[in-house]
Parts: sequence; C-alpha cells; structure tokens
Amino acid sequence: MPGAAARPVSGAPPAGRAGLSAPRIDSAALGSLAGAVAAILHLAGALKSTPLGAALPVDLTLLAGGLLLPLLALLLLTRRWWLHPGLGPPLAGAALLWLWLVLAGSWSGSRAILAAKLPEVVLLAPVMLLAGLAVGADAGARRLAVGVALASGPLVAASVAVGLATGQVVLGGMAGTTAPDMLRVQYQLAGLAIACAAGLSAVRLVEAGGWPGRLLWGGLTALLAAASLLPGGRTALAALALSVLLVPALRCWSAGQPRHALGWLALAACGGAAALATLLLDDGATAGLRTLERLTQGDLESSARPALWRAALEWGAETLPWGLGTGGFTPAAGHGERRGLYPHNHALEAWAEGGLPGLLLWLLAFGGAALLLLLRCRQVAPARVARIAALALPVVLAAMVSTDLGNRMVWFALGLALSIGVMARRV
Repeated sequence: MPGAAARPVSGAPPAGRAGLSAPRIDSAALGSLAGAVAAILHLAGALKSTPLGAALPVDLTLLAGGLLLPLLALLLLTRRWWLHPGLGPPLAGAALLWLWLVLAGSWSGSRAILAAKLPEVVLLAPVMLLAGLAVGADAGARRLAVGVALASGPLVAASVAVGLATGQVVLGGMAGTTAPDMLRVQYQLAGLAIACAAGLSAVRLVEAGGWPGRLLWGGLTALLAAASLLPGGRTALAALALSVLLVPALRCWSAGQPRHALGWLALAACGGAAALATLLLDDGATAGLRTLERLTQGDLESSARPALWRAALEWGAETLPWGLGTGGFTPAAGHGERRGLYPHNHALEAWAEGGLPGLLLWLLAFGGAALLLLLRCRQVAPARVARIAALALPVVLAAMVSTDLGNRMVWFALGLALSIGVMARRV
C-alpha cells in the first residue's frame, strides 16, 4: 500500500549488516586434507629423518595420527560411497585375520612382542586400511596424498645426501647415537619414500604432453634413482626399479595403449641397465654409494633373511594347523623377545604364527586385493590406477622381504589397492 512502512524480508540481514556474513567452511574440502595427513603418517618414518621432521617438538607419527582421525571421519561423512561387490572377500579376509591373530595370541610363547603387536594389529591396522580405502577413492584426498608423497621423496633424498656428505647426521639421528637396528630401519624407510616418489614422477613423465614436462619429470626420476643408491637399502632400490618400470607401463596399458606400455618397458629397462653397468664397470664410481656397495660386496646368504624364512616354514609345518601363536615365532626360533628377528615375509609370518587359518586369511585379503586391482584397472581412470600402484607397490615388495603384520604402511597400502573398488562423490 502507498505510504505503508516496508516490512523486512524474512531471513534478510539486519540494516547496517548487509555486507557482513560469517565465513563459510567447506567441510567437504576440509575432509580432503585427510589425504595429506594420511600420506604424512604413511611416510612418517622417513620424514622424521629429515631436519624439518627432527625439529618438530612432538613426534610426527603421533601428530599425524591425532589429526587423521577427525579428518578421516569428516571425509567419510561428506561423501557418498559406492562399493564394488569384489571388495567383500578381501575385506572379510582382513577382518577375520585380525580376529584370528587375537585368538592366536592365547597360545603364543611371547609376552613382550605380543603386547606390542596386538594393539598395532587390532587398533592401528583397521584405521590405516580404512584411510587407504577412503583416500584412494576420493579425488581430492588422493590428489593431496600424491602431492605429499611426491614432495617427500626429494626432501628425504636431499636430507640423506647432505647428512652423509657432511658426516654430521645419519639416518635416524645424530652421528654416533643411532643404534644399528634403528639405522637399518631408517634407511629402508628413506628408500621406500624415494621409491614412491620416483614411481609417481615416472607416471608424470609418460603423461607429459611436451618436451619441457618430459625433461622435468625425467630429470626428477633420474635424480631420485641416483639418490636411492645412497642409503643402502637393497629392497628399496628394487622397489624403485619395479615402480619406474611397471607403474608407467600399467598407466599406458590401462588406457588401452599396449604399444606405449611395451615401449616404456623397453626404454626404462635399457636405460636403467646402461646406467647400472656404467657404475659397476667403474671401480671408483661406487665409492660412497652404500646400496651398490651392499649389492656388490655381499650376497643374499650374508643376510639373515634366508635363515628366518626357512625357520618360519619349518615352525609353521611343525605346529600345524594352528601355528605358534601371534608373536611366537621369535622366541620359538631361539631369539628371545627380540622383535626385529621376525620372519621378514608377511605370508610366512601368517603361516608360522597363525597356522593354516592365518595363511589362508592372509591370501584372501592380500591376494584378493591384487586380483581386484587387476580386474578393475581397465574400468577405472588410468591416472588413478597408476598413482595408487605407485604408492602401494614399494610397500608391497617390502612386505615380502621385510616388515611384520603390525606395520601400518602395509595396511595403508592394502587399503589403497582395495580403493580401486570404491567410488566417492561429495554429498
């Protein structure tokens, strides 16, 4: 009506505050940060050996673990999830394996190892597997995880090179203060971080559309390969070689380009063999390259692994069908409660300590994940398949020659592999 006072529109901001509004927090984007934190937790063992990681006032593993739980919950709540039916068997195998290991602890001959391993298997392993599933399925979280892993490789490599060159820092702490067992674990973890980054860099190389990108990613891959010769980890060097060789080929094959895949295999194999032959033929070139020194100066029998593998096979056969019990291998093999002398092979550990049920459940979980990845890799975006493979392959190889069933990296890698059967959409 003319002359009537205008009524405020319902829901409109009060006069004088039209330009003011509370900042809106994108909870879905915030949930994607779980990818970065999960990658930091995944590689925390290597990152703690860098000057930046060592300077933190709190333990990086505890910090990343504390941040991961709320961010992972937010990621799960802000997405809609679609699960492939093929996920059922490997997930059931993993869950039943955890349950069986708890039951097997009741007849274990160990106390200290059992008390340390069971919390990792029961509490940490399910969280890491869930984190791998969610991060690998969500595009934003996966992108951040890949970025962290790609940046961590050069950072760890530079820290190793500077520390060894100056003699002031060794892997795991200051020179002269690091125990041999800790030093061995630290250089293995450093090598795995470098291998993951090298696989991702090689994928970017085959994806590059022009020569500037190819030179950039090819140079980074070559530098990371050279850096892997410094720490001394032979398993990490093998993981890097397989990642650089196979993951880009998988990227091409899953994109329907088998010729490109074969071409990459031939090019990478010839280039790597030529570089390695050049170093080995020059006696002075291997000085200071600890990984090559360990390859040329000691054979496999100088390692304790073959003896541990034989012992695991024998004890598994002698204690059929139930096994020695969780954590029971080391005392039974005569090594007391020294956890570092575990079987150094996931399948053999499941066999020796979990018996026939443990081995079958392990095969269902990890073998099922490998089968699902192979069946789904032509049905999922090739870039996603390649990045998941680059993050998981080095850890999978390490699980067959090192690490035990309580290692969080292996369960995160299993989750990443299984994420190929998960689709995520923002709510």
